[in-house]
Amino acid sequence: MCTTCGCGTGQTLINGKPLHKAHRHSGPMHFRAREVDADVQGVSASRIVKLEQDLLAKNNGYAEANRSYLSAHGIFALNLVSSPGSGKTTLLVKTIAALNGSLPLAVIEGDQQTDNDAARIRAAGAPAIQINTGKGCHLDAQMVGQAMRQLGLQDDSLLLIENVGNLVCPASFDLGEAHKVVILSVTEGEDKPLKYPDMFRAAEVMLLNKCDLLPHLEFDADLAIEYARRINHKLQVIRISATSGAGMPEWLEWIKDGCRNAVAAKQHVA
Repeated sequence: MCTTCGCGTGQTLINGKPLHKAHRHSGPMHFRAREVDADVQGVSASRIVKLEQDLLAKNNGYAEANRSYLSAHGIFALNLVSSPGSGKTTLLVKTIAALNGSLPLAVIEGDQQTDNDAARIRAAGAPAIQINTGKGCHLDAQMVGQAMRQLGLQDDSLLLIENVGNLVCPASFDLGEAHKVVILSVTEGEDKPLKYPDMFRAAEVMLLNKCDLLPHLEFDADLAIEYARRINHKLQVIRISATSGAGMPEWLEWIKDGCRNAVAAKQHVA
């Protein structure tokens, strides 16, 4: 599934059922691209580069189909990415509660195993579907497209995609989302943006999470933000805490603006 890290293939489950290899049908989300699977051990460097190019080209085709569908239906989709333990799921639960039914939304959860996070999201009142990637280290656009169809997304809604906890491979895989949102916890190191630059370069927004813990940590928030903007000078940063609620109004308003813009863009095209 990934020539970058050599993660496994053939293990993906969506709501407990195997990923369907779709053939081309009518509509923007039903097509088959050439499969690219390989054991990269013993393969030449040039061959690995070619495999990766083919893999990403295939993924990008699915991503564009997803994006076309989302745009046509006024759906604002966000790809939430981070290291494990950054607080993504807790933040999602708090976001759902704070929106309080003010707009229709759905969630796609990505983990290697278990449906624990999807169960938490459903308990918070939002429809959710679980993608288990098995040995895979990231979601890809084909998985997300199938999950979108199973969710039956409403027009003019919000789609939140919680990617597998990993700051490397998800940076390279477009899912068809409007934006990547990277979450950095203050319990991590300030230099994470320098260590994983591709992810911070690909993101539109960085949520500096768990800021309620700053009085108890030796974490320099200003330095972390400086490092992140050294990688991506356009990066919008929101200091946030799902526990205390700090920064939540700014985060929610950014989401609502994105939803309004998605609806307006759909109406303009129509």
